[in-house]
Amino acid sequence: MIVSMLIAVLVVSTIAGALAAVLAVSEYYLANYGPCRVTINEEREVTVQGGKSLLSSLVDEKIFIPSACGGRGTCGLCKVKVLEGAGPLLPTEEPYLDEEERESNVRLSCQVKIRNDLKIELPAELLAVQEYRCRCAKITDLTHDIKLFRFELIEPQTMDYIPGQYVQLLAPAYGKRREEVYRAYSIASDPAENNIIELIIRLVPGGICTTYCFEHLEEGDEVRINGPYGDFRLSETNAPAVFIAGGSGMAPIKSILHHMKNTGSQRRGVYYFGANSTNELFMTDLMRQFESELPSYRYVPVVARPENNGWNGETGLVTEAVQRGLKDAAAYEAYLCGSPGMIDAAVKVLMELGVTEDKIFYDKFA
Repeated sequence: MIVSMLIAVLVVSTIAGALAAVLAVSEYYLANYGPCRVTINEEREVTVQGGKSLLSSLVDEKIFIPSACGGRGTCGLCKVKVLEGAGPLLPTEEPYLDEEERESNVRLSCQVKIRNDLKIELPAELLAVQEYRCRCAKITDLTHDIKLFRFELIEPQTMDYIPGQYVQLLAPAYGKRREEVYRAYSIASDPAENNIIELIIRLVPGGICTTYCFEHLEEGDEVRINGPYGDFRLSETNAPAVFIAGGSGMAPIKSILHHMKNTGSQRRGVYYFGANSTNELFMTDLMRQFESELPSYRYVPVVARPENNGWNGETGLVTEAVQRGLKDAAAYEAYLCGSPGMIDAAVKVLMELGVTEDKIFYDKFA
Protein backbone atom coordinates (compact mmCIF):
# COMPACT_ATOMS: atom_id res chain seq x y z
CA MET A 1 0.00 0.00 0.00
CA ILE A 2 2.75 2.43 0.99
CA VAL A 3 4.78 1.47 -2.08
CA SER A 4 1.78 2.15 -4.33
CA MET A 5 1.29 5.56 -2.73
CA LEU A 6 4.96 6.43 -3.19
CA ILE A 7 4.81 5.37 -6.84
CA ALA A 8 1.66 7.50 -7.34
CA VAL A 9 3.35 10.52 -5.74
CA LEU A 10 6.42 9.99 -7.92
CA VAL A 11 4.31 9.75 -11.07
CA VAL A 12 2.36 12.91 -10.21
CA SER A 13 5.58 14.77 -9.40
CA THR A 14 7.16 13.66 -12.67
CA ILE A 15 4.12 14.77 -14.68
CA ALA A 16 4.04 18.14 -12.85
CA GLY A 17 7.72 18.64 -13.52
CA ALA A 18 7.30 17.81 -17.18
CA LEU A 19 4.36 20.22 -17.51
CA ALA A 20 6.38 22.97 -15.82
CA ALA A 21 9.22 22.37 -18.27
CA VAL A 22 6.82 22.51 -21.23
CA LEU A 23 5.35 25.77 -19.94
CA ALA A 24 8.79 27.26 -19.46
CA VAL A 25 9.85 26.32 -22.99
CA SER A 26 6.55 27.57 -24.41
CA GLU A 27 6.91 30.87 -22.59
CA TYR A 28 10.41 31.30 -23.96
CA TYR A 29 9.48 30.64 -27.57
CA LEU A 30 5.88 31.85 -27.75
CA ALA A 31 6.40 34.99 -25.67
CA ASN A 32 9.52 35.96 -27.55
CA TYR A 33 7.91 38.53 -29.79
CA GLY A 34 11.16 40.03 -30.99
CA PRO A 35 11.81 43.76 -31.46
CA CYS A 36 8.68 45.93 -31.55
CA ARG A 37 8.34 49.60 -32.45
CA VAL A 38 6.45 52.00 -30.18
CA THR A 39 5.53 55.25 -31.92
CA ILE A 40 4.87 58.13 -29.50
CA ASN A 41 2.73 61.11 -30.54
CA GLU A 42 3.58 60.41 -34.20
CA GLU A 43 6.94 62.09 -33.51
CA ARG A 44 9.20 59.71 -31.66
CA GLU A 45 9.86 56.02 -32.17
CA VAL A 46 11.55 53.58 -29.81
CA THR A 47 12.33 49.93 -30.40
CA VAL A 48 11.78 47.59 -27.46
CA GLN A 49 11.89 43.85 -26.92
CA GLY A 50 8.39 42.38 -27.09
CA GLY A 51 6.90 40.44 -24.21
CA LYS A 52 7.06 43.05 -21.44
CA SER A 53 4.38 45.48 -20.35
CA LEU A 54 4.14 48.85 -22.06
CA LEU A 55 4.78 50.53 -18.69
CA SER A 56 8.04 48.71 -17.97
CA SER A 57 9.21 48.98 -21.58
CA LEU A 58 8.76 52.76 -21.50
CA VAL A 59 10.65 52.94 -18.19
CA ASP A 60 13.54 51.12 -19.88
CA GLU A 61 13.57 54.00 -22.41
CA LYS A 62 13.54 56.57 -19.57
CA ILE A 63 9.94 57.50 -20.35
CA PHE A 64 8.15 57.51 -17.02
CA ILE A 65 4.42 56.97 -16.58
CA PRO A 66 3.01 57.57 -13.08
CA SER A 67 2.14 54.39 -11.18
CA ALA A 68 1.46 54.22 -7.47
CA CYS A 69 1.23 50.42 -7.30
CA GLY A 70 4.38 49.49 -9.17
CA GLY A 71 2.59 48.07 -12.19
CA ARG A 72 0.29 45.63 -10.39
CA GLY A 73 -2.86 47.07 -11.94
CA THR A 74 -4.36 48.24 -8.66
CA CYS A 75 -3.97 52.05 -8.74
CA GLY A 76 -5.27 52.94 -12.22
CA LEU A 77 -2.81 55.80 -12.65
CA CYS A 78 -0.70 54.57 -15.58
CA LYS A 79 -3.20 55.53 -18.26
CA VAL A 80 -2.07 56.18 -21.82
CA LYS A 81 -3.84 56.34 -25.16
CA VAL A 82 -2.98 53.29 -27.26
CA LEU A 83 -4.15 54.01 -30.80
CA GLU A 84 -2.94 50.79 -32.45
CA GLY A 85 -1.69 47.38 -31.44
CA ALA A 86 -2.90 46.96 -27.84
CA GLY A 87 -5.37 44.12 -28.32
CA PRO A 88 -8.69 43.82 -26.46
CA LEU A 89 -9.41 45.55 -23.18
CA LEU A 90 -8.62 43.29 -20.22
CA PRO A 91 -10.91 42.65 -17.23
CA THR A 92 -8.14 44.01 -14.96
CA GLU A 93 -8.42 47.39 -16.70
CA GLU A 94 -12.19 47.78 -16.81
CA PRO A 95 -12.75 49.02 -13.23
CA TYR A 96 -10.37 51.96 -13.80
CA LEU A 97 -11.70 53.25 -17.13
CA ASP A 98 -14.94 55.14 -17.70
CA GLU A 99 -16.92 54.98 -20.91
CA GLU A 100 -15.32 58.09 -22.38
CA GLU A 101 -11.82 56.74 -21.71
CA ARG A 102 -12.65 53.40 -23.32
CA GLU A 103 -13.98 55.13 -26.43
CA SER A 104 -10.79 57.23 -26.55
CA ASN A 105 -8.54 54.13 -26.50
CA VAL A 106 -7.21 54.83 -23.02
CA ARG A 107 -5.49 51.79 -21.46
CA LEU A 108 -3.55 50.91 -18.33
CA SER A 109 0.02 50.72 -19.58
CA CYS A 110 0.96 48.14 -16.93
CA GLN A 111 -1.65 45.76 -18.34
CA VAL A 112 -0.85 46.22 -22.03
CA LYS A 113 1.69 43.60 -23.10
CA ILE A 114 3.80 44.48 -26.13
CA ARG A 115 3.34 41.75 -28.72
CA ASN A 116 3.66 43.86 -31.86
CA ASP A 117 4.16 47.47 -32.98
CA LEU A 118 2.15 50.07 -31.05
CA LYS A 119 1.12 53.67 -31.54
CA ILE A 120 0.51 55.67 -28.38
CA GLU A 121 -0.20 59.23 -27.24
CA LEU A 122 1.38 60.76 -24.15
CA PRO A 123 0.80 64.19 -22.59
CA ALA A 124 3.71 66.54 -23.17
CA GLU A 125 4.31 66.91 -19.42
CA LEU A 126 5.10 63.20 -19.10
CA LEU A 127 7.73 63.43 -21.81
CA ALA A 128 9.33 66.21 -19.75
CA VAL A 129 9.61 64.03 -16.63
CA GLN A 130 13.23 63.34 -15.66
CA GLU A 131 15.13 60.78 -13.67
CA TYR A 132 17.29 62.08 -10.81
CA ARG A 133 20.25 60.59 -8.99
CA CYS A 134 20.10 61.47 -5.29
CA ARG A 135 22.00 60.90 -2.09
CA CYS A 136 20.12 60.03 1.06
CA ALA A 137 21.34 62.83 3.32
CA LYS A 138 19.28 62.17 6.44
CA ILE A 139 16.69 59.77 7.84
CA THR A 140 14.57 61.01 10.75
CA ASP A 141 12.20 58.93 12.86
CA LEU A 142 8.88 60.74 13.18
CA THR A 143 6.77 57.98 14.81
CA HIS A 144 7.17 54.24 15.34
CA ASP A 145 6.24 53.60 11.70
CA ILE A 146 6.83 56.91 9.87
CA LYS A 147 10.19 58.35 8.78
CA LEU A 148 11.29 61.51 7.00
CA PHE A 149 13.80 60.86 4.20
CA ARG A 150 15.85 63.82 2.97
CA PHE A 151 17.51 63.41 -0.43
CA GLU A 152 20.09 65.71 -2.01
CA LEU A 153 19.88 65.84 -5.82
CA ILE A 154 23.10 64.89 -7.60
CA GLU A 155 22.14 64.89 -11.28
CA PRO A 156 20.25 66.88 -12.36
CA GLN A 157 21.01 69.09 -9.38
CA THR A 158 17.62 70.82 -9.10
CA MET A 159 13.96 69.93 -9.56
CA ASP A 160 11.20 72.45 -10.18
CA TYR A 161 7.86 71.15 -8.94
CA ILE A 162 4.52 72.44 -7.78
CA PRO A 163 3.84 71.87 -4.06
CA GLY A 164 1.43 68.95 -3.84
CA GLN A 165 3.07 66.90 -6.59
CA TYR A 166 4.81 63.56 -6.10
CA VAL A 167 7.81 61.58 -7.31
CA GLN A 168 8.45 57.90 -7.89
CA LEU A 169 11.21 56.31 -5.83
CA LEU A 170 13.06 53.28 -7.21
CA ALA A 171 13.59 50.42 -4.78
CA PRO A 172 16.46 48.34 -6.18
CA ALA A 173 16.64 44.56 -5.94
CA TYR A 174 17.43 43.53 -2.36
CA GLY A 175 17.31 40.38 -0.27
CA LYS A 176 15.32 37.72 -2.10
CA ARG A 177 13.70 40.27 -4.39
CA ARG A 178 15.28 40.29 -7.82
CA GLU A 179 13.30 43.07 -9.48
CA GLU A 180 13.38 46.83 -9.17
CA VAL A 181 10.07 48.49 -8.32
CA TYR A 182 8.84 52.09 -8.32
CA ARG A 183 6.51 53.55 -5.72
CA ALA A 184 4.91 56.99 -5.62
CA TYR A 185 5.45 59.35 -2.67
CA SER A 186 4.30 62.95 -2.23
CA ILE A 187 6.98 65.60 -1.97
CA ALA A 188 7.19 67.07 1.54
CA SER A 189 10.04 69.52 1.12
CA ASP A 190 10.22 73.30 0.91
CA PRO A 191 10.11 74.15 -2.82
CA ALA A 192 12.56 76.98 -2.19
CA GLU A 193 15.20 74.27 -1.62
CA ASN A 194 15.05 72.98 -5.18
CA ASN A 195 18.12 70.78 -4.67
CA ILE A 196 16.36 68.82 -1.91
CA ILE A 197 13.50 66.32 -1.99
CA GLU A 198 11.93 65.21 1.28
CA LEU A 199 9.56 62.25 1.52
CA ILE A 200 7.44 61.20 4.51
CA ILE A 201 7.02 57.44 4.30
CA ARG A 202 4.91 55.14 6.46
CA LEU A 203 6.00 51.52 6.79
CA VAL A 204 3.61 49.12 5.09
CA PRO A 205 4.08 45.59 6.52
CA GLY A 206 5.44 43.50 3.67
CA GLY A 207 5.62 46.53 1.37
CA ILE A 208 8.47 46.17 -1.10
CA CYS A 209 9.57 49.80 -1.23
CA THR A 210 8.81 50.75 2.38
CA THR A 211 10.71 47.69 3.62
CA TYR A 212 13.66 48.77 1.49
CA CYS A 213 13.48 52.32 2.89
CA PHE A 214 13.13 51.23 6.53
CA GLU A 215 15.45 48.22 6.64
CA HIS A 216 18.00 48.65 3.85
CA LEU A 217 18.37 52.31 2.87
CA GLU A 218 21.04 54.14 4.86
CA GLU A 219 22.29 57.71 5.01
CA GLY A 220 24.86 58.23 2.27
CA ASP A 221 23.28 55.71 -0.11
CA GLU A 222 22.50 56.77 -3.66
CA VAL A 223 18.95 56.34 -4.97
CA ARG A 224 17.01 57.23 -8.09
CA ILE A 225 13.71 59.08 -8.33
CA ASN A 226 11.70 60.40 -11.25
CA GLY A 227 9.09 63.10 -11.53
CA PRO A 228 7.43 65.35 -10.74
CA TYR A 229 3.88 64.12 -11.29
CA GLY A 230 0.35 64.99 -10.29
CA ASP A 231 -2.33 67.65 -10.33
CA PHE A 232 -2.82 68.04 -6.57
CA ARG A 233 -1.95 71.65 -5.76
CA LEU A 234 -3.27 74.80 -4.12
CA SER A 235 -5.58 76.76 -6.39
CA GLU A 236 -4.85 80.36 -7.33
CA THR A 237 -8.05 81.70 -5.78
CA ASN A 238 -8.31 83.61 -2.52
CA ALA A 239 -10.87 81.23 -1.03
CA PRO A 240 -10.12 80.05 2.51
CA ALA A 241 -8.59 76.58 2.57
CA VAL A 242 -9.24 73.64 4.89
CA PHE A 243 -6.53 70.97 4.88
CA ILE A 244 -7.32 67.49 6.20
CA ALA A 245 -4.71 64.75 6.52
CA GLY A 246 -3.44 61.94 8.67
CA GLY A 247 -0.16 60.05 8.94
CA SER A 248 2.10 60.38 5.90
CA GLY A 249 -0.65 62.49 4.31
CA MET A 250 1.19 65.33 6.03
CA ALA A 251 3.70 65.37 3.12
CA PRO A 252 2.03 67.47 0.39
CA ILE A 253 0.33 69.73 2.93
CA LYS A 254 3.72 70.52 4.48
CA SER A 255 5.11 71.47 1.06
CA ILE A 256 2.07 73.66 0.35
CA LEU A 257 2.45 75.43 3.70
CA HIS A 258 6.12 76.14 2.94
CA HIS A 259 5.01 77.65 -0.36
CA MET A 260 2.37 79.81 1.34
CA LYS A 261 5.01 81.11 3.74
CA ASN A 262 7.51 81.74 0.94
CA THR A 263 4.99 83.75 -1.08
CA GLY A 264 3.69 85.77 1.87
CA SER A 265 0.20 84.34 1.50
CA GLN A 266 -2.57 86.09 3.41
CA ARG A 267 -5.02 83.33 2.56
CA ARG A 268 -7.07 82.04 5.46
CA GLY A 269 -6.49 78.37 6.22
CA VAL A 270 -7.03 75.67 8.84
CA TYR A 271 -5.25 72.33 8.99
CA TYR A 272 -6.91 69.34 10.69
CA PHE A 273 -4.40 66.56 11.27
CA GLY A 274 -5.71 63.24 12.58
CA ALA A 275 -3.82 60.69 14.70
CA ASN A 276 -4.87 57.61 16.67
CA SER A 277 -2.81 58.60 19.71
CA THR A 278 -0.64 61.48 20.84
CA ASN A 279 2.43 59.35 20.01
CA GLU A 280 1.40 59.55 16.34
CA LEU A 281 1.51 63.34 16.23
CA PHE A 282 4.68 64.67 14.61
CA MET A 283 6.19 67.91 13.29
CA THR A 284 3.99 69.75 15.76
CA ASP A 285 6.62 72.45 16.35
CA LEU A 286 6.85 73.13 12.61
CA MET A 287 3.08 73.31 12.28
CA ARG A 288 2.95 75.80 15.18
CA GLN A 289 5.75 77.77 13.54
CA PHE A 290 3.61 78.08 10.41
CA GLU A 291 0.88 79.51 12.64
CA SER A 292 3.23 82.33 13.64
CA GLU A 293 4.46 82.89 10.06
CA LEU A 294 1.07 82.73 8.31
CA PRO A 295 -1.23 85.33 9.85
CA SER A 296 -4.48 83.60 8.89
CA TYR A 297 -3.50 79.96 9.39
CA ARG A 298 -4.48 77.62 12.24
CA TYR A 299 -3.30 74.09 13.08
CA VAL A 300 -5.74 71.66 14.72
CA PRO A 301 -4.31 68.28 15.76
CA VAL A 302 -6.97 65.66 16.47
CA VAL A 303 -6.34 62.54 18.56
CA ALA A 304 -8.80 59.67 18.27
CA ARG A 305 -7.88 57.89 21.52
CA PRO A 306 -5.79 60.15 23.76
CA GLU A 307 -3.86 58.48 26.57
CA ASN A 308 -4.08 59.72 30.12
CA ASN A 309 -1.37 62.32 29.61
CA GLY A 310 -3.23 65.59 29.94
CA TRP A 311 -4.25 65.95 26.28
CA ASN A 312 -6.71 68.83 26.07
CA GLY A 313 -6.99 69.20 22.29
CA GLU A 314 -9.55 67.87 19.83
CA THR A 315 -10.52 64.20 20.19
CA GLY A 316 -12.29 61.61 18.05
CA LEU A 317 -12.04 61.14 14.31
CA VAL A 318 -10.55 63.97 12.30
CA THR A 319 -13.80 64.22 10.32
CA GLU A 320 -15.73 64.69 13.56
CA ALA A 321 -13.46 67.58 14.50
CA VAL A 322 -14.04 69.14 11.08
CA GLN A 323 -17.78 68.74 11.50
CA ARG A 324 -17.64 70.47 14.89
CA GLY A 325 -15.19 73.22 14.07
CA LEU A 326 -15.47 74.32 10.43
CA LYS A 327 -17.76 77.34 10.31
CA ASP A 328 -19.04 78.91 7.08
CA ALA A 329 -17.81 75.78 5.31
CA ALA A 330 -19.43 76.65 1.98
CA ALA A 331 -16.84 79.40 1.47
CA TYR A 332 -13.92 76.97 1.72
CA GLU A 333 -11.85 74.95 -0.68
CA ALA A 334 -10.81 71.59 0.77
CA TYR A 335 -7.47 69.79 0.31
CA LEU A 336 -7.40 66.22 1.57
CA CYS A 337 -4.55 63.74 1.73
CA GLY A 338 -4.41 60.25 3.17
CA SER A 339 -6.02 56.84 2.95
CA PRO A 340 -9.03 56.25 0.68
CA GLY A 341 -11.26 55.58 3.69
CA MET A 342 -10.36 58.84 5.41
CA ILE A 343 -10.77 60.84 2.21
CA ASP A 344 -14.17 59.32 1.40
CA ALA A 345 -15.38 60.08 4.93
CA ALA A 346 -14.03 63.64 4.75
CA VAL A 347 -15.68 64.30 1.38
CA LYS A 348 -19.02 63.14 2.81
CA VAL A 349 -18.72 65.43 5.85
CA LEU A 350 -17.58 68.43 3.80
CA MET A 351 -20.47 68.10 1.36
CA GLU A 352 -22.90 67.83 4.27
CA LEU A 353 -21.41 71.09 5.58
CA GLY A 354 -22.01 72.79 2.24
CA VAL A 355 -18.65 72.49 0.43
CA THR A 356 -19.42 71.78 -3.21
CA GLU A 357 -17.73 68.85 -4.94
CA ASP A 358 -15.87 71.09 -7.40
CA LYS A 359 -14.08 72.74 -4.43
CA ILE A 360 -12.81 69.48 -2.92
CA PHE A 361 -9.35 68.35 -4.04
CA TYR A 362 -7.62 65.23 -2.79
CA ASP A 363 -4.61 62.99 -3.08
CA LYS A 364 -5.67 59.41 -2.29
CA PHE A 365 -2.77 57.29 -1.12
CA ALA A 366 -3.02 53.80 -2.64
